Amino acid sequence: MRSALPFELKQLRCFVTVGEDLHFGHAAKRLNMTQPPLSRQIQMLEYALDVQLFSRTSRSVQLTPAGRAFLADARRILALSESAAIAAQRIDRGQSGLIKLGFTAASSYAFLPKLLACVSSDLKDVQVVLSEMVTIRQIEALAENRLDLGLVRPPVEVPGMSTARIASEPLVLALPSSHRFAKGPRRSIRDMEGENFITFSPVEGRYFYELIQGVLKQANVSVKPVQQVSQVHSILALVRAGVGISIVPESAKNLHFDGVAIRSLAHSTATAELHLAWSTDNNNPVLAPFRDLVIRRFAGNSGTSRSGAGT
Repeated sequence: MRSALPFELKQLRCFVTVGEDLHFGHAAKRLNMTQPPLSRQIQMLEYALDVQLFSRTSRSVQLTPAGRAFLADARRILALSESAAIAAQRIDRGQSGLIKLGFTAASSYAFLPKLLACVSSDLKDVQVVLSEMVTIRQIEALAENRLDLGLVRPPVEVPGMSTARIASEPLVLALPSSHRFAKGPRRSIRDMEGENFITFSPVEGRYFYELIQGVLKQANVSVKPVQQVSQVHSILALVRAGVGISIVPESAKNLHFDGVAIRSLAHSTATAELHLAWSTDNNNPVLAPFRDLVIRRFAGNSGTSRSGAGT
């Protein structure tokens, strides 16, 4: 017996139809073809396999034992080819696929869970791969297409990069529970004068560092810097240890640090913004529907988008 030769999906489809009907005439009608071409397709398949699939008489058509065994596999092959084609079409239309999403640590406390819940509801066949990175590292990864989208802090002043504002939150005061400001009336920025102060790193936490420094400068307040760290949870750990006080985004409440009081600031309108960023030359078909869904759900009327700059 020689080795089997390649066969075509059309031949399998003809075989399965005849195998189900056990009648060449009926099968030909189902396939919208005449009987001679159908018989030719079966003969070509039998030749390719070097196996007789049907036992034919003038009155009946029956599957041979080899034909019965091959019928189940042929059905699976056809089903797999159809599902593969559908999957490819869905990916091409952006209905399924994979998104590599970057996020900052602070965005994961409140916003990221809402985003993922939205995507799992509306884009069920899109898989999201998460990477925690500070903004500057996300921008590098986006430019190199190692990320498709990023949850970043503004500004993003990089050619070929677009952003949309999708969230903002007020700044709040983080204090040891034993601190005199932890109870009583709300305190303003001016009350921070001379306090031991934990702030963000001017490199890894540049956005919050500059934002908070601007708030202090506007209020003409001088604090005593004692530590600079890059992440909110590290700041809260230092606050709990009594190292100092700090100003953090409101989403820090979601960390539920025992021994830390989170209080809103009086007379303050300062907010921290979160932007969605992407490279304009990224050709991932899923990017556009994913991006548009996030902007539609979270940006509202205040969300804006433009190429080559932050918003």
